[in-house]
Amino acid sequence: MNADNWVMPASNYNNQRYSKLYEISENNIQNLNLAWSFSTGVLRGDEGNVLVIVDTMYVHTPFPNMVFALDLNNHGAIKWKYQPTQSYDETLPVMCCDTVNLGLAYGDGKIFLNQADTTLVALDMNTGQLIWSDKRDNPRRGATSTGAAFVMKDKVLVAILGSEFGIRAYVQAYGLGEERLWRAYSTGPDTDMLIDPAKTSWP
Repeated sequence: MNADNWVMPASNYNNQRYSKLYEISENNIQNLNLAWSFSTGVLRGDEGNVLVIVDTMYVHTPFPNMVFALDLNNHGAIKWKYQPTQSYDETLPVMCCDTVNLGLAYGDGKIFLNQADTTLVALDMNTGQLIWSDKRDNPRRGATSTGAAFVMKDKVLVAILGSEFGIRAYVQAYGLGEERLWRAYSTGPDTDMLIDPAKTSWP
């Protein structure tokens, strides 16, 4: 992985949030000054890291989950913006713990956004054009999603929330080209949880 890039919310799979870059150190950090700033215009809780890939910074927002691509060679000028269409009335009342979104993911030339209304979106990293999307559940029954998608090799993993509304949480896997691969629930029989009893140790 190129240390100059930040391609997932916590930088790497073990969530260290650590950069090996050393240009900024304890000896010069006091000389840092603001070069430019950018406001998304969304004034709710903002969680998760931006992505940085080569000369572009990808910024996400809380609901309504907008995505901005900013040009790092031009003082953060907007390269493109993606504005999702989500139902405010259906989604916000069943979101837990504010209207946050924990970040974006990158893979195969795509930026992946996991929207609050449970829609997984794949955007062209260079143009912001929608490549594909899939709405895997429905806020009308209490299902929402605030977590970041994760790209692992040739798969995108996303989760569903809503246990406080009686939703059975689950993780769903997609191929990078939209195909649904599998779904593993947090509760239920082994077949629903995708647990192999022969390979699982119980307390």
